[in-house]
Amino acid sequence: MKLELKPFDFAQAVARAGLKTDGTPLSRPAATAATAGTTFQNAMAQALGSVSNQQNQAEVLQREVQLDNPAVSLEQTMVAMQKAQIGFQSVLAVRNRLVSAYSEIMNMQI
Repeated sequence: MKLELKPFDFAQAVARAGLKTDGTPLSRPAATAATAGTTFQNAMAQALGSVSNQQNQAEVLQREVQLDNPAVSLEQTMVAMQKAQIGFQSVLAVRNRLVSAYSEIMNMQI
């Protein structure tokens, strides 16, 4: 097995690390973060929308059970209500964690 060593290219290594040759970070456009993946704001908006839809669906099923609709079962309604409750509790827990983190950051000494 023959091993060849290539000369070290500092500029290429720095570029791969996301830095300029003087060590400062490369400026990246803001759109890159949004297109690379979902942002936290988008994820929270989707989660809130999903929980809202689950609650609306559970409410509709409750109304149909109260009106004695034979196409809607009590079990189906109870499962929908539990899904909506678990989703709401999850969103509430995330909100509480965010408020706690914000409070801790605001209380930090500079």
